[in-house]
Amino acid sequence: MTMHRNFIAGDWRDASDGNDNINPSNLGDVVGVYARASRTETEDAIAAATEAFKTWQFSTIQQRHDILEFIGNEIIARKEELGRLLSREEGKTLPEGMGEAVRAGQIFKFFAGECLRIEGDRLDSVRPGVGVEITREPIGVVGLITPWNFPIAIPAWKIAPALAYGNCVVIKPAELVPGCAWALADIISRSGIPDGVFNLVMGKGSQVGQAILDNRAVAAVSFTGSVQTGSLVAAACSARGAKFQLEMGGKNPLVVLDDADLDNAVDCAVQGAFFSTGQRCTASSRLIVTEGIHDRFIEAAKARLEKTVVGDALKEGVQIGPVVDETQLAQDLNYIDIGRQEGATLAFGGERLERDTDGFYLSPALFTDVRNDMRIAQEEIFGPVATVIKVKDYDEALTVANDTAFGLSAGICTTSLKYASDFKRKSQAGMVMVNLPTAGVDYHVPFGGRKGSSYGSREQGRYADEFYTTVKTAYTLPL
Repeated sequence: MTMHRNFIAGDWRDASDGNDNINPSNLGDVVGVYARASRTETEDAIAAATEAFKTWQFSTIQQRHDILEFIGNEIIARKEELGRLLSREEGKTLPEGMGEAVRAGQIFKFFAGECLRIEGDRLDSVRPGVGVEITREPIGVVGLITPWNFPIAIPAWKIAPALAYGNCVVIKPAELVPGCAWALADIISRSGIPDGVFNLVMGKGSQVGQAILDNRAVAAVSFTGSVQTGSLVAAACSARGAKFQLEMGGKNPLVVLDDADLDNAVDCAVQGAFFSTGQRCTASSRLIVTEGIHDRFIEAAKARLEKTVVGDALKEGVQIGPVVDETQLAQDLNYIDIGRQEGATLAFGGERLERDTDGFYLSPALFTDVRNDMRIAQEEIFGPVATVIKVKDYDEALTVANDTAFGLSAGICTTSLKYASDFKRKSQAGMVMVNLPTAGVDYHVPFGGRKGSSYGSREQGRYADEFYTTVKTAYTLPL
């Protein structure tokens, strides 16, 4: 196969080493071979971005708007093709893959508009005759490190604001799913963007990621991934005074109260916990159910899971695709064993499945009789595994929901305005859903959490300017 090359300083660069991109629905299907950048090539990309920033930071808002609009339009026009690529390399179902591709296009188009809405302030000084201007300016070269679970949407929501506000980009996508990032880079390369403003370096975190963290020319790093790697990013950036933004884990609660609409509650739970194979940081991995509805909820959830189709992500009618790779599957199965050992009841699923093609198929696992102090209720599994925790009433449900090291997303199913309002105020999460799945967010509003889930300013929406710009205050005395 032809190797898909890295994009550095406006050129597609050859590499001596490559990585096979394997379809988790069909292990015999190689999506493509993708280059692995070395530390030297990563440093070349950073140098190119540094040089390009000298002029790009002064580019016009119209120029940046037109580039981002071009990118967004092409992504949306190719949504089926890109969605199929996404589903083939990551394992989301085709409707989910296409939906993510559209979301990526919408993100670029949103930030095309934001280019034209960059705001500042004009104030009077306390000193007579002196004027004060407060403006936002780009911060420089931004390193972007993205995960495998949203291989086009997360690169989009980092690249688009970085470019919109006049920064230059060096992006390292997850080595497990380079295809979507490469396709996005191909689109960007044809958008009219100047050489060096955008650079794609695929490869290992130990080489490419570390080079980004170590290089003093990189003014800021935006990272989405594991808590462990996020800690390393924070330490490296802090040591050299670079700005950093972290989106990490989640152990998200969905509270179901006695007065909830049962059908809606089950729909929220199953979609939030198991769709996208549970491989979302916003997944509802803790289902906290009050005792009056608990037994009915369990039976209804099991009945729904019985009808849920697990299979090849590209096949029509499939609702849950495969786990992304063998390592993640082993982790999921290990946690299922841990749950049993802790005394929880595996009420449904949790077995590896065989299908027409050799893939990483796992039936959605639902645990009952779970205590909140169990490992399966506290540690992020990142797979189609959910726990049900039985509680007495709303007050206990709120306490349990907040009793976690994470604070990304939280949800409640209730017909009570009183409880919904109280939960929105008292939930220790960055995002709260009422009668909706915890997973599923809009592209034009802030994304992020609290506690161990996130660090730094929010991603997406207008709040993105807090990370991708720096504030300047200028004083003028007209003479």
